[in-house]
Amino acid sequence: MDQAEQLRNVIKARNAVSHVSRVITVTSGKGGVGKTSLSMNLALQLHRQGKKVVILDADFGLANIEIMMGVHPTSNLADLMFQGKKLQDVIVTGPEGIGFISGGSGIKELASMTREQIFYVMQSLADLDNIADIIIVDTGAGITDSVLDFAAASEEILLVVTPEPTSITDAYALLKALNHTPEFQTSNTVIRLVANRVKNNREGQEIFDKVSMVAERFLNIKIEYLGNICDDECVSKAIIQQKPLLMSYPNSVAAKSIVQFSKELDHIEICTKEKGKGIKTFFTTLIHAKMKK
Repeated sequence: MDQAEQLRNVIKARNAVSHVSRVITVTSGKGGVGKTSLSMNLALQLHRQGKKVVILDADFGLANIEIMMGVHPTSNLADLMFQGKKLQDVIVTGPEGIGFISGGSGIKELASMTREQIFYVMQSLADLDNIADIIIVDTGAGITDSVLDFAAASEEILLVVTPEPTSITDAYALLKALNHTPEFQTSNTVIRLVANRVKNNREGQEIFDKVSMVAERFLNIKIEYLGNICDDECVSKAIIQQKPLLMSYPNSVAAKSIVQFSKELDHIEICTKEKGKGIKTFFTTLIHAKMKK
């Protein structure tokens, strides 16, 4: 029995989950576009709206969210995978009670897990499905294999783009690479664009029009427009203070945009009839992808 077949058997053994979480992956074609700040503040606002939210920092090697949140995790996903840590040991409580899991080096090592380790991780993640309503995955920057694997495994993607020409071209490049990723299924994935650091609403709409036009024409990928965040110095001030924008400057222009995004995403969830696949299935797809490489 090969490892892929073992994985399928493990999944069948753990398919009775009473509740599945909604997984939203936040990504971008390049770094420095405000992806991590959006992930953190979106999580905070969704929590304020009554959702149980956990952030998974999938940007291994960097600790941007940890720094922005002012938290210092002593364990990460790799400890759960290889050191027998329990789920509650790797979840850190962040601002106002949102959960946070550091990916650490765990994502790189998914393909090297034994059958027993896979079973343990899936069992633990099934528990996470039961305790979290929404899991926000903050990917690394750039068009790497890991970023593509995370995006391909997700049913919902937030693509963050800024007005810089490199950000726009890199966003299209990411969509193009994603389109060639075997695990990516256009029909099962919703991609929503967020135009960040724009001068006004018009500039945000223009960014969306550019990206969506080429994506649909050349890749047959339809994307939706979640909205824009105007350039706001309060964002950088909050980062320096190591506090979420919504806590430091709740009345800022950028904060109000994120609040609106959260309400729209919450409304979308209420209106959606189809049941999501949850974090367990999300990681199943990731492991399959890693095994092929």
